[in-house]
Amino acid sequence: MARDTQTQLRNEMIYSVFVRNYSEAGNFAGVTADLQRIKDLGTDILWLLPINPIGEVNRKGTPGSPYAIKDYRGINPEYGTLADFKALTDKAHELGMKVMLDIVYNHTSPDSVLATEHPDWFYHDSDGQLMNKVGDWSDVKDLDYGHHELWQYQIDTLLYWSQFVDGYRCDVAPLVPLDFWLEARKQVNAKYPGTLWLAESAGSGFIEELRSQGYTGLSDSELYQAFDMTYDYDVFGDFKDYWQGRSTVERYVDLLQRQDATFPGNYVKMRFLENHDNARMMSLMHSKAEAVNNLTWIFMQRGVPLIYNGQEFLAEHQPSLFDRDTMVADRHGDVTPLIQKLVTIKQLPLLRAADYQLAVVEDGIVKITYRAAGEALTAWIPLKGQVTTVATKLAAGSYQNLLTDGPTEVVDGKLTVDGQPVLIKYATNTAVTKVADQSN
Repeated sequence: MARDTQTQLRNEMIYSVFVRNYSEAGNFAGVTADLQRIKDLGTDILWLLPINPIGEVNRKGTPGSPYAIKDYRGINPEYGTLADFKALTDKAHELGMKVMLDIVYNHTSPDSVLATEHPDWFYHDSDGQLMNKVGDWSDVKDLDYGHHELWQYQIDTLLYWSQFVDGYRCDVAPLVPLDFWLEARKQVNAKYPGTLWLAESAGSGFIEELRSQGYTGLSDSELYQAFDMTYDYDVFGDFKDYWQGRSTVERYVDLLQRQDATFPGNYVKMRFLENHDNARMMSLMHSKAEAVNNLTWIFMQRGVPLIYNGQEFLAEHQPSLFDRDTMVADRHGDVTPLIQKLVTIKQLPLLRAADYQLAVVEDGIVKITYRAAGEALTAWIPLKGQVTTVATKLAAGSYQNLLTDGPTEVVDGKLTVDGQPVLIKYATNTAVTKVADQSN
């Protein structure tokens, strides 16, 4: 594990921005102009998809994928200048947000600076041509970290960007050797303490495929030695299987509970319902009410929640990575007040307590409990909007639902979950205690 990872990250929220599609302007200034709204949403960490120039050879789409980088140390001129980028990061910092930059260290565009100046740093096929290790990523070629001189170039690039940003989201991190990531973290954090590291980790199928072909395929457990946060892909497929009727909520929650026993005590998972690589949450959810329930779910789990820009407006279209595909008009509602409320709850110190339990109770309701220092918080979440009565050891009486601020009644050891989440904070100095009786 990255031993200095701070569990306070579990109280924070990440907001992801694709500069090209964020605004009508499609540039840094278009994001900078909206930073106050992003901050007011409750954002702690602003994650920018890659901002570098994009290669021309084998480009997919007209402007191309931001993940087919031509120059790691340059700025995409369509977004503006370095000064424009610095204006964005300075304003984000003034508003109290950290900025996390997306880096793509497994591959570059075929016509990249490195492919031109150091073609020996890449994998080659039997004809001596640059190649990919796996996949059909026709617009990129893969770097070979067996060439150790590549390492310092990449680390020096991180040190350059660290004068502007506070951390890195590392694309397909499992394909890059662990020893490189360890050395990168060591050097960057020595000069910039507290730098954040998020690994785009992978599901078991992808890792098994990589290893079967003799390539590096880092598991979450390995990645946690160098990274503060990993993706939730080890269970995200099971979440979708539950939603689409291919599996049960019991299996999904069991896998989540195993995460808590498998990973180090200070592990941080990034919890999400959508991201730039996956369909919008509204492709799974069928109503705003279901979106409310499942947004509550990702915030209440142990980890740091992700909001992908447009999600707060219940966007339905998954924007293209390869062409201009502005998100501005894709609005089918507004759950900003919900996210702001969830951020307030997420900031409670109790939500990084060591005692964290998951269970499935009556009618498939998911129950989450945090306990620490004489208090507890329990959430009953009906992911699919179930209406039911659940058993509880809380004393009879009226409690405040933290999500709605309205009352929830406990009668004869039971409370009603009326299709929406119920979140109750209470004292644990006795077996059953009403929140209304607390003075703190």
